[in-house]
Amino acid sequence: MTYTRILLAPLFVALMALPSVAAEELSLNVISRYLNAIKTVQSEFTQINTDGTISTGTIYMRRPGRARFEYNPPAEALVMAGGQQVAIFDAKSNTGPTQYPLKRTPLSLILARNVDLDRANMVIGHSFDGVSTSVLAQDPENPEYGNIQLMFTDSPVELRQWVITDGAGDETIVILGALEEVDTLNNNMFSIPHEIAQRER
Repeated sequence: MTYTRILLAPLFVALMALPSVAAEELSLNVISRYLNAIKTVQSEFTQINTDGTISTGTIYMRRPGRARFEYNPPAEALVMAGGQQVAIFDAKSNTGPTQYPLKRTPLSLILARNVDLDRANMVIGHSFDGVSTSVLAQDPENPEYGNIQLMFTDSPVELRQWVITDGAGDETIVILGALEEVDTLNNNMFSIPHEIAQRER
């Protein structure tokens, strides 16, 4: 499995526990407010990789700017976003992590301090299929970095799916459980230098 695609490729999140009442299309303003209200959360996920293999794990997010994807065995990989960087740790490698600037990944759009989907040229698609609202967004200044598709249900508004596509069009599917709020997450969980030091001991 190529872990560089985890944040630089599409992530599909399946719809789970869909509401039985009639759904309504969500406006970009409502979605922006929802994303900005997300602070510290965690969720289990199942990832279907581009090659058809499946991985599972737990994602932790602390907005702004921080995320951690912990993969269960046999993968035992780790992807971290923190300090404006993304680091990919491969348990099977003795070398250090592969790193990228966070701003070069579409994930930076939902980890931003202030998400504003009404910003000019950010949203390149906004649709409703009768059940969920889908938003396709990209960095208007760097569209070559790829894009991110977010899928939401209403009553209450919940993020069900996101899809990150890199410049080559590679895709990965990630199915999320419910995003659960947590009181706090240790700073070291998102510190790339700390993780490197721990692994060098």
